[in-house]
Amino acid sequence: MHRCAARAASAGASRRFVLSSLAAATLLVALPAQSQTLMRRFPRTALRGEIAFGAPPEILLNGRAARMSPGARVHDLINAMPMPGALLGNKYIVNFTIDGMGMVQEVWILRPDEIAKQPWPRTPVEAQTWAFNDGEQMWMKP
Repeated sequence: MHRCAARAASAGASRRFVLSSLAAATLLVALPAQSQTLMRRFPRTALRGEIAFGAPPEILLNGRAARMSPGARVHDLINAMPMPGALLGNKYIVNFTIDGMGMVQEVWILRPDEIAKQPWPRTPVEAQTWAFNDGEQMWMKP
């Protein structure tokens, strides 16, 4: 009888493990969907443009040849960092920052709701003359 009780306890523990694993897997599946609805925060220095990705580090930024800086980061629609090969040959509306050498440092591929936030500066001159509301992530022209 003692062995039967041990097997029953083991089976109960096994069921609890399976149930807790299923609950954890459900949460992991739900996370990407939840992150799509979260508002991403862009720095005040982020400009809006169109990037066409070539062979790294080459890009076309607003139709002009440009380069990604060493260590540049690209964030996709859910803020994950895609492999450079997955971007090759694709064009996106993005927010981006420029480093001190004039190279693109950070890129956020925009979702439709983020693209709809207008106006957004396209040049450093616009960013210097417009007012930025960091809390609402909105720009206002003077």
